[in-house]
Amino acid sequence: MTYLESRMAVLNRKHEWTKKHAARKTVKIFVFRHGHTSFNQLHKFCGWRDSKLTDLGKVDARKVAKKMHSKHVDVAFHSSLSRSVDTMEIALSGHSELKVKLCDDRLIERSYGELEGKTHTWFVKSEGKHDLVEYLHWHKTDFLNYNKTKELIDKFGKKDLMHIRRGYSVTPPGGESIKDVEKRVKSFISDLLNISKKYHVNVALSVHGNSMRPLRRYFEKLSVKEMMHLENPWDEVFVYTVKV
Repeated sequence: MTYLESRMAVLNRKHEWTKKHAARKTVKIFVFRHGHTSFNQLHKFCGWRDSKLTDLGKVDARKVAKKMHSKHVDVAFHSSLSRSVDTMEIALSGHSELKVKLCDDRLIERSYGELEGKTHTWFVKSEGKHDLVEYLHWHKTDFLNYNKTKELIDKFGKKDLMHIRRGYSVTPPGGESIKDVEKRVKSFISDLLNISKKYHVNVALSVHGNSMRPLRRYFEKLSVKEMMHLENPWDEVFVYTVKV
């Protein structure tokens, strides 16, 4: 029995979910992403940094709340980052039936390691300049006009940015690849399905853009390529039905 399963067993004795929901043939898993944050606004690598919701992010969370209004939620999970917690609190504020909110950092955002706090623009220029040096070396020249130099730095840097953000096995310095994130999220999914089926509980997950990817991949049966091309909105709820 995992730590989460043992904790749920204790909570079940208190809330008697198994008795209350014995007639349920299916349960729901509601997945939503945290709202827009200050780092999103500044186009920074956020990762495990604690970036607060913007006013727009709070609007996003209220849109989620409207979509969750008529849903019954027994248990909610969030990460330790405030944007996950704050979004959950807004999105599920009207749910008096919700008695249990649990933190599980298997749902936390992807770590970008040494890149966290740096802007995408900085990354494009830094990596683009590095790639330009290689380009000039292989073309046996050390001179390009200003416009061409600027064009190539931008081209190379944007390609590297897309590679690090959308490459499944690409690991930033000191950080995680999406493959690493998927491994921990899969562990959470295993526990989630066990407790959902055992206690017949509906569960809400307040997650992050990159931890949402493997969740959607699992429940929507996506390929790695399809998962990596997902654009996860800040104001949507994805609903999955599990037979119990």
